[in-house]
Amino acid sequence: MGELKRRARMTLSAVLMLLMLTGLFLPMPTAGAYQTPAFLDAAFHPEAAMTGERVRLDVSCLEQGYVAVSAVSDRRLKFQVTKDDTTYNYDLNSDGTPGVFPVQSGNGSYRFRVMENVVDTKYSELYSFICDVWLQDEFQPFLRPSTYVDYTQDSACVRKAAELAAESDDELELVGRIYEFVCSTVTYDRDKAATVKSGYLPDPDETISTGKGICFDYAALAASMLRSQGIPARMIFGYVAPQGLYHAWNMFYTPQSGWVTVSFEVKGQVWTRMDLTFSANGADADFIGDGSNYSDVYFY
Repeated sequence: MGELKRRARMTLSAVLMLLMLTGLFLPMPTAGAYQTPAFLDAAFHPEAAMTGERVRLDVSCLEQGYVAVSAVSDRRLKFQVTKDDTTYNYDLNSDGTPGVFPVQSGNGSYRFRVMENVVDTKYSELYSFICDVWLQDEFQPFLRPSTYVDYTQDSACVRKAAELAAESDDELELVGRIYEFVCSTVTYDRDKAATVKSGYLPDPDETISTGKGICFDYAALAASMLRSQGIPARMIFGYVAPQGLYHAWNMFYTPQSGWVTVSFEVKGQVWTRMDLTFSANGADADFIGDGSNYSDVYFY
C-alpha cells in the first residue's frame, strides 16, 4: 500500500498493473464480478426539519454526510456551511424548493446559516444553527447526490454507470470504464463556457443527452456515475496556473488505491490529473503539467 501512495500520479493502467503484481488485484476469468452496493440517497425530510422564520433546516442525516434546507423569501438567499476556518456558500432557492448540501469538512462543530440579500451584495442572517457532526465514515459526503452532484436512482447517468459496472471486475476497472465513457462521449462546449451565468448547476443526464458540457458538467457527471455505483468521488473546484483558471475536476477512492488523482490515458495521451475536460478535448499537456499547477480549493 505504501508503494501505491508513492506512485499516486501514475497512469490508471500502471496502477492496475502494480496491483496485479502485488497481489492486491487479480483479474477474474469472467467479467462482471464487481458487486454494486445499495444505492445511497440524500433527501429533505420535512417532518424532521427544525423551523425558523421562513426556514426549515433538516439536520437528521448529518451522520450520512449531508444537510438539507428549505426557505422562502422575495429576495435572493444563500446557505452557508462553516467549520473552523472553512466556509462554503451556496445559492438557495427562495421559493421553498429544498436544497441538499454535503458536510464535507469532517467531524466537528458546524454552523449552518441562511442568509437573505439586503442590498447589492450584502446579506443579513435569517437563520443560524450550530451543532456537532459525526460521520458514519469519511466517505459519506462523497457517496450521495447533492444539489451540486444531482442524480437519482432512475437517472440516465446512473443506468449507464450500472451497465458499465456489470462489465467490470472491480472498482478500478469500473473507474476506467466510466472515465473512458465520459471522455469519449462528451465534448467541451465553448459557447456555454463563454455565456454561463453565476449560480449555474449541472444536469448530468442533460450532459449525456447533449454530449456537451463545461468543466462543471464533466466533473458532476463523473461524480454522479461513480457515487451511484458505490465508489466515493470528490468534485474539486480550484485554480490552474499560470492563467489562474477556475476549474473543476475529480478524485476517487478505492480500497486498493486510497484517494487518488492519478494520470489518465485517453486516446494515446497521458494526463496528470483526472481532469476530464482536458482529457477529452486535447488540451496541451504543458498546460496541465505535473499537477503542481493545480490548487485544490473546494470539495463537493
